Amino acid sequence: MALLPNESRVILALQALKNDNTLSLRAVAKRYNVSAITLMRRRDGKPIRRDLLANSRRLTDSEEKAIIQYILELDTRAFLLRLYSIEDIAN
Repeated sequence: MALLPNESRVILALQALKNDNTLSLRAVAKRYNVSAITLMRRRDGKPIRRDLLANSRRLTDSEEKAIIQYILELDTRAFLLRLYSIEDIAN
């Protein structure tokens, strides 16, 4: 089973848990060579980390679009912005 990518092994392990209620989570994790913690989190419905938005985002999508529109509008008026000016607008 070690030849499959980790995500495939997790999916197979979750299917094995779903199909056979007598199997323990740790036994399935060992059989499919995945972390028991990962398997438990995925079984409980928690999303994969790569699917989450970054915690360091300061602006929402709508705020970001509004700032971009404002910067483009200033650019059409030939008002040149420096990086620190854009940072001031964003803050």
